[in-house]
Amino acid sequence: MPAAHPHALLVILFVAAMAPLFNELPIRLRLPLVVLEILFGIVVGPQVLDLISVEGAIRTLSALGMSFLFFLAGMEIDFASLRGPPLNLGAIGWLFSIMLALLLTFSLYAAGIVSDPLLVAVALSTTAIGTLLPILRDAGELDTEFGRFLLGAGAIGEFGPIILFSLILTGEQSVALRSGMLVSFVLIAIACAALALQLRPPRVVALLSRSLHSTSQLPVRLSMFLLGGSVVLADSFGLDLLLGAFAAGSLVGLVARSPEAEPFRHKLDALGFGFLIPIFFVTSGAQMDVAGLFSNPNALMRVPLFLLLLLVIRGLPAWRYRRSIPTAERYALAFYSATGLPLIVVITEIGKATGRMLPENATALVGAGILSVLVFPLAAMTLRPRKRERSESLLSS
Repeated sequence: MPAAHPHALLVILFVAAMAPLFNELPIRLRLPLVVLEILFGIVVGPQVLDLISVEGAIRTLSALGMSFLFFLAGMEIDFASLRGPPLNLGAIGWLFSIMLALLLTFSLYAAGIVSDPLLVAVALSTTAIGTLLPILRDAGELDTEFGRFLLGAGAIGEFGPIILFSLILTGEQSVALRSGMLVSFVLIAIACAALALQLRPPRVVALLSRSLHSTSQLPVRLSMFLLGGSVVLADSFGLDLLLGAFAAGSLVGLVARSPEAEPFRHKLDALGFGFLIPIFFVTSGAQMDVAGLFSNPNALMRVPLFLLLLLVIRGLPAWRYRRSIPTAERYALAFYSATGLPLIVVITEIGKATGRMLPENATALVGAGILSVLVFPLAAMTLRPRKRERSESLLSS
């Protein structure tokens, strides 16, 4: 293992600070912050400047940033407000996606292109709602009707693949045993949510409110403990760690949904988007094997194939929204829904480690995931009228 760069964290923090400043330059190019962090990560990583390597403490911080990304994504999903068409259409759309993915990947298996069609199908059926969250927030989409439909599609597109991925990686366990563990985990999460909603002693609520503005920061510390506990519990049940992070975020979001909890949510946003999550995106860029991608013709040729499959598999279900949103917004929804990265990275890493995925396919899938984050949100924002323009048009009418 190569020696760790002594100032790698400082380089990452510098890049994270420069990324938002880049968009303040007097140029017409405005890239989503996530895209800039990934691109800058490629530049400072081993492929270009070789200023950082993702190992040791940096790898731990990156994993914590990814967990926090899914934690905040879980917090953002208000299942009560998404009840009805957003969640129903999202669920039906994802079921259509996974069936289409299985059909296409088994065709690739018959052609000798992939070795484990089920694993590749799960990777191609993901939507990176955690990655899209900062982009949607900066664009002011989270409080729009379009945002509700996108959150519904993204929540199912993130949660469904995590569950399916946890089930297919049975190892020495049977599918029935793994399913039982998954059901047990979900029941524990539901019980914790019910308990948290029922038990709100005034003295405890007052203590949490008071300590939020003191050095103890008790609500934040309790949230971090819940995040860690959920991740450990998911790991103990043999499930994907991101499922635990998402469940912890959903629980905290359920309890902290009132307007009085806004300062608390702002503190978690500051911790996540101000520190941990940029580390994950910068290191994701640094870990992209650009040289390996271009030196392997098989992997390079499969990048556009997998990118197209991402768009087809996750984008086609947008046609079901024809009665709910206008045509231009359906195209934007298709591009947003086809954006995938974190779960693709996790699936390909485990697929390579277990020998279930060909190395060139793993490299090509990650390359397609990176390109989807770079290209698809920009295409969606181009197709989707800006919020300000929509407001002005409403006022003028």
